[in-house]
Amino acid sequence: MKNNYRNILIVRTDRIGDVVLTLPLARLIKKHYPNSKVTFLVRDYTKSILNNHPFIDDTIILKEKDGNVVFFDNLATISSHKFDVCIVVYPNFITSLLVFLSGIKKRVGTGYRWYSFLFNEKLFEHRKYAQKHELEYNVNLLKKLDIEEDISIENVKYDLIVENSLLKKIQTQLTEIDIDLQKQFIVVHPGSKGSSMDLPIAKFKELVKKLSDDNLTILLTGSTAEVEICNQLVINDKVKNLAGKFNLDELIALISKADVFISNSTGPMHIAAALGKITVGFYPKIVSCSKERWGPYTANKLVYVPQIDCNNCTREQCEKLDCMNSIDMNIVFKDIKNILVKL
Repeated sequence: MKNNYRNILIVRTDRIGDVVLTLPLARLIKKHYPNSKVTFLVRDYTKSILNNHPFIDDTIILKEKDGNVVFFDNLATISSHKFDVCIVVYPNFITSLLVFLSGIKKRVGTGYRWYSFLFNEKLFEHRKYAQKHELEYNVNLLKKLDIEEDISIENVKYDLIVENSLLKKIQTQLTEIDIDLQKQFIVVHPGSKGSSMDLPIAKFKELVKKLSDDNLTILLTGSTAEVEICNQLVINDKVKNLAGKFNLDELIALISKADVFISNSTGPMHIAAALGKITVGFYPKIVSCSKERWGPYTANKLVYVPQIDCNNCTREQCEKLDCMNSIDMNIVFKDIKNILVKL
């Protein structure tokens, strides 16, 4: 007999892409437990991803000060909600200890961490081998709630919602910089947080030149720290540097208006995939960073890996062989053009 879970907490306190790849859990939980309340615990800078989500009832922001978790404030907050089950999708010791001490009776998490004793429902899967996509690993945790679902790029639902007010704001801002919204435009996001091996900036420049020479408008995005990186790609008046000009919810709105999104392995790429955009991504052959685990989880994608024939790739080997530099931008440009013609 299936349990009747009423008050469910999902813990995902890491980066933008990780939170996006956890969104489908909310819909699946509501499908099996329609009367349940689903709450997400996230960090402040990712909270915009959850705005207006139809299957997420509440959001708790992890309290932090100077980059450190404010332990007892968080413990009081989590305890006050009286959750009957939690799923620690992204485990670390502090958040695992918080849910343990908060009195949640059913605590679901990985069985392969030294602190896994803090969970009383454990799933034994080594994600580092990339035998599945990160999103599929996330969904597998629901088995501990008696939820069995076959997720795929054909049936996945993110339910990422963009507010009309933000769409209007972005449309106004683009019009002010003479972007014709009736024509196709491409968002290029060249920076990253360094979690993977990146396409060299010279390769991005080569691709941007080909696209802009073909009369396509290119909008460059990134954080304020990535303004200078993006400046290197402003090669003509078809390329606009918008790095540092948008907060996260505005960036989501901008991506929703684009025809194509191009980047390394970054959180915004998963936003683009969740919005149904054509995503173009560049990935190394390093297993832990691979397209198999971290590629855009969508059917609307073009993904490129190094053309160098190598085995058992490591970050050191990838750097030594300059693997990412072997990706051919002529092929990438041709593939993008072929897709744009069909839109």
